[in-house]
Amino acid sequence: MPLTVNDVERFEASRPRMEAIAYRLLGSASEAEDAVQDTFLRWQAADVDRIEVPEAWLTKVLTNLCLNQLTSARARRETYVGQWLPEPLLAGDSMLGPADTAEQRESVSYAVLALMERLSPNERAVYVLREAFGYRHREIAEILDITEAACQQIHHRAGKHVAEGRTRTEVDEATARRIVGEFLAAATSGRTEPLVRLLTEDAISIGDGGGKVPARAKAFEGALAVATFMRGLFKPGKAKRALVGGSPEIHITTANGAPAVVAVFEGRVIGVMCMEITAEGIAAIRNQANPDKLERATQHWAAAGDHGDPLFTAF
Repeated sequence: MPLTVNDVERFEASRPRMEAIAYRLLGSASEAEDAVQDTFLRWQAADVDRIEVPEAWLTKVLTNLCLNQLTSARARRETYVGQWLPEPLLAGDSMLGPADTAEQRESVSYAVLALMERLSPNERAVYVLREAFGYRHREIAEILDITEAACQQIHHRAGKHVAEGRTRTEVDEATARRIVGEFLAAATSGRTEPLVRLLTEDAISIGDGGGKVPARAKAFEGALAVATFMRGLFKPGKAKRALVGGSPEIHITTANGAPAVVAVFEGRVIGVMCMEITAEGIAAIRNQANPDKLERATQHWAAAGDHGDPLFTAF
């Protein structure tokens, strides 16, 4: 039986929440959109008049589609070229979802999305539904077809894994933005020492080029190694300009709720550098340069209009 206009409107009313759930589960905006579309196809094929609570039904279908995707994604990432990082979302993107509580903001932070790659699909689902969307354990258990006790155990285990990777205290947004500015000034100074002072001793730098643009397969580890790499990254050079097609403009923006560096060339976002900034210094720099994972960022950058003058032009 075809969907009525009301049936479609009921689905569309749930779309923003479903996209936010799917993005947190998959770490990819394009895959999240596909999962929501697949959910719509199942909604279209269902006898919707017999579905008592559409939101619960849609969440269950979506979550299980994402669990299947996560399972297959693990196999695909074994053959992924270089490091795999989540797709960053710029400020104002509806897929970021709710940000009213500290738990909601943390669940979509770039650092936590990267950490959640350590979790099993079920752990990730329980963590996201509980922390970001406030589902009760009983509700999550019904979605995943497990017992409530098992759900509580999985949540405890998932929370512990995430907490182990988040042992430092983060700073407020104003301080973080100031540190990002200091980082850029240090990176373009041509000297390593100012960068080292901004980094924690065990800082890491990871880049995701997806085999499309150059990116080191192994992370840089330690303040000196990261600082040396960053100094070289921002050093002008003909080869870099040739690779990009010119000199990109560098801005400080917000990605996944935290200050970040964005490189833009002729209106196209070519890199988003997300930093994990703690009271001890910059603990991690995760640079997304895979063009496939920057298409949505480019669209939002263009839609946002005037971004003001860039801090500088790189290369």
